[in-house]
Amino acid sequence: MSMTMTQKILAKHAGLDHVVPGQLIEAKLDLVLGNDVTTPPAIDVFEKTNATQVFDAAKVALVPDHFTPNKDIKSAEHCMKMRRFAKAFNIENYYEIGDPKMGVEHVVLPENGLIAPGDAIIGADSHTCTYGALGAFATGVGSTDLACAMATGQTWFRVPEAIKIVLSGSLQGHVTGKDLILHIIGMIGVDGALYQSMEFTGAGVATLSMADRLTICNMAIEAGGKNGIFPVDDKTIEYLKKYAPERYAAERYHVFAADEDAEYVRVIEIKLDEVQLQVAFPHLPENTKVLGEFERVDIDQVVIGSCTNGRLEDLRLAASIFKGHKVKKGIRCIVLPGSQRVWKEALREGLMEVFADAECVISAATCGPCLGGHMGILAKGERCVSTTNRNFVGRMGHPESEVYLSGVPVAVASAVLGYIGGPDELSK
Repeated sequence: MSMTMTQKILAKHAGLDHVVPGQLIEAKLDLVLGNDVTTPPAIDVFEKTNATQVFDAAKVALVPDHFTPNKDIKSAEHCMKMRRFAKAFNIENYYEIGDPKMGVEHVVLPENGLIAPGDAIIGADSHTCTYGALGAFATGVGSTDLACAMATGQTWFRVPEAIKIVLSGSLQGHVTGKDLILHIIGMIGVDGALYQSMEFTGAGVATLSMADRLTICNMAIEAGGKNGIFPVDDKTIEYLKKYAPERYAAERYHVFAADEDAEYVRVIEIKLDEVQLQVAFPHLPENTKVLGEFERVDIDQVVIGSCTNGRLEDLRLAASIFKGHKVKKGIRCIVLPGSQRVWKEALREGLMEVFADAECVISAATCGPCLGGHMGILAKGERCVSTTNRNFVGRMGHPESEVYLSGVPVAVASAVLGYIGGPDELSK
């Protein structure tokens, strides 16, 4: 029976020859993830199960990233609860602030070699779908499911239907993977892929960098998707060699490809060279507009970074556009490296100096303002251009503030201009 990539991964982890959309299965997991928002309540549930140990101390990852460095007493106590749990159960992949492996969860897990093709992963964070960029099945769950998975190493799924997204050509100019996923969400809406797998294919895939793919899969959830997933190709293998050399050398991964006659509920064809710079207006990621096709929007703040666009490639791109420019007086621009590794490499390459010369604020590796946590909260009436992934009402602060989502080039240009604009305007 024909299956998609996602269906093949789920079938293998359920110990079945095949699965069909809508089927309820119980699958073994390669990794379970929690952060400082979702893990504390999961620990409470874990304790109620009377479990005496986690299923595998090497397959649980706990990352305090949302409110770290701790912004207040409550966040400090949440992180302390995680810290004590990690110590009590000898969790190998617990990343404390300052640790060279620490940072924002969806940046550090791939960087630390915890993700490989064919894996089945859950995380108590909706953007866990990021890891589909590496050919893995990854999806977000709640704290209760996290607790049970930490104890048993398995969970249940309803096998999703799939959307086939066929990419051709290549992105042009300053257009990035962020623009592509905003374009797709604008096409199908925030519930256009509800509980469906977004499966990317076509000759255009090869032209996308791994940073692009990670960003695209990260935001599959913003279209309602159960997961996003890319086929494994040479770029995937090179990434695996670099960041997960032990798993690559030991061949501890499985490459799955969709059957040619696999069934999809929908096929979407996209010519990458026709995708333009996008901006998602408040208060939903589907409210996308092409840059230049709307009236001037003055802003107060810009945020560059997060699990969506905080990778080294993103900071390199930002610095290349910032060079020779300064943030417009009266505008605040915050740069958030996605991990300590990214922070150090950006420093080594001189990117931090470029940001400092441009008069940006450079943060520690944290989620910070993305979820209205800290390091950049908006006041009533303020507007922010952000490379993060959500712009819901009150997402970054006051419910009467506004968040506009974009890729790195538009965010940098907007910081310099003081209004939403593109890099081409900087040379005028």
